[in-house]
Amino acid sequence: MESGHSPNPRQFGMLYTMRMRNLSPALVAVAITGCATLQQIAALRSVDFQLDRVANIRLADVNISRIHSYSDLGLADATRVGAAVARRDLPLAFRLHLLAENPPENSVTARLVQMQWTLFLEDTETVSGEIEQEYELPPGHPTDIPVDVELDLFDFFERSGPDLIDLALNLAGAGGAPKQVSVRAVPTINTALGPITYPQPITIVTRTVGR
Repeated sequence: MESGHSPNPRQFGMLYTMRMRNLSPALVAVAITGCATLQQIAALRSVDFQLDRVANIRLADVNISRIHSYSDLGLADATRVGAAVARRDLPLAFRLHLLAENPPENSVTARLVQMQWTLFLEDTETVSGEIEQEYELPPGHPTDIPVDVELDLFDFFERSGPDLIDLALNLAGAGGAPKQVSVRAVPTINTALGPITYPQPITIVTRTVGR
């Protein structure tokens, strides 16, 4: 072949085959798994994460999931919440349900094996945690990912007790101004080359809850 001339398609195919034959089986395996890894990463990046709902809300160990206002609390529960406010120790616990949906047009099932998360309430950074359970995210099938959250509201908000109670009630869907909930997360996916963690956090869910 003379210098300056490109091989025709048949010659190119023969050259490519010869080069692949000259590669060791290990290098060929790495090339194949590398492509699979890129597919898996692309699949996770196109997964849509959103906040589905907030459930099992407890304020000072009082279940407020189904109440509509502070006046709906019984005497014993209201006393318990009031005592917590008085000692500036107002624990809030709930389960945050994330919904992960791998688009139907994806050809690869995404595999989420770990996720570090940080909860934001009204743009205020609060507690962090880690999901260590593995979740398969097949194309076109939304997957529920529950996240259990516990925090003391007085640790993160310089507000009055009634304002903090109002914040908690709005998470339960009670009256008052809606509250914004968001999660910043760092997912880890399992690939053919082993677990790969996102280098930068992503905001995977933002939602306004309450009435």
